[in-house]
Amino acid sequence: MLKRKRQGKTNYRKRLILLKSGKVRLVIRITNRNIIAQAVEYYPKGDKILAGVDSRALTKYGWNSSKKNMPAAYLTGYLLGKKINGKIKEAILDTGLQNAKKNRVLYSALKGSIDAGLKIPVKEDVFPNQEDIMGKHIKGDLRNLFEKVKKAIEDGRN
Repeated sequence: MLKRKRQGKTNYRKRLILLKSGKVRLVIRITNRNIIAQAVEYYPKGDKILAGVDSRALTKYGWNSSKKNMPAAYLTGYLLGKKINGKIKEAILDTGLQNAKKNRVLYSALKGSIDAGLKIPVKEDVFPNQEDIMGKHIKGDLRNLFEKVKKAIEDGRN
């Protein structure tokens, strides 16, 4: 048995399906404190990360709330999408071993990447509603901060 499979780190059947597509993979990982989004390309000697962003980068744009909530996930995906805009047109979602359920933080990050101009095949019904993405459900209502940070990312200022 392969080491990473034995350790529960890699689902090789799922990985093979993703690699056969020949597309760049949009890898989204949710840690205890942050959200990591990366554009990864397969190479026989090892995967190459073309671009990567983690939610801590949002502080440069004025984000001062949690780094792992739904608005932070959207903005992280949006930032990655803007970072790779023009270089990569199309990608495929790689959720790894995460349980990809509807309306999760993971799909909020995916929505951000799609809104930034990346083409990713996905059903529209998996995305959370726009009010949740903007943070209306969070105490303190993050909508104004969300809009301010999104505009800063669009303008490219940090």
